[in-house]
Amino acid sequence: MNKYCRNTLHQIQVAVTTLIEVMDTLEKEDLHKRPTLDKYSVGELLNHITTICSADMLISTGASQEQIQNFYAEVTYSSLAEMKVALMKNYYVLQKHYSNLTEDELFTKSSSYWGVTYTKYEWLLEILAHLYHHRGQLHAILVHCYQLDPKVALFE
Repeated sequence: MNKYCRNTLHQIQVAVTTLIEVMDTLEKEDLHKRPTLDKYSVGELLNHITTICSADMLISTGASQEQIQNFYAEVTYSSLAEMKVALMKNYYVLQKHYSNLTEDELFTKSSSYWGVTYTKYEWLLEILAHLYHHRGQLHAILVHCYQLDPKVALFE
């Protein structure tokens, strides 16, 4: 595996591991908390986070808007346990996909259904950024809106 992918996947694994640690501090009732009326609840945000590795990988391989909508329609988790399993499973799918790419494949470009074009490696960086963004969002919601500090180190 390309050393840049290995290092990037390690950082994604850090995000996944710390997200699971945060989830371990939550109760079922916490999933219904919604700090802003027209935004995701904690549970809806976690549902979104669990799909990022697979959904964004699908986008990076040229999936259509309809395919992505169908993907999201099929993945709704009702418990923290289901979300943790899905998060790990989706990470392993991403890891396997990127482990099998050659150097040339990493630098081939693909476009999203809305027209953004990146190399496969840039898509991997986008997935990393997307996970870290929502992990920070979740942490801020828990700490600042609900005084639920999970006391989880978010970085190594």
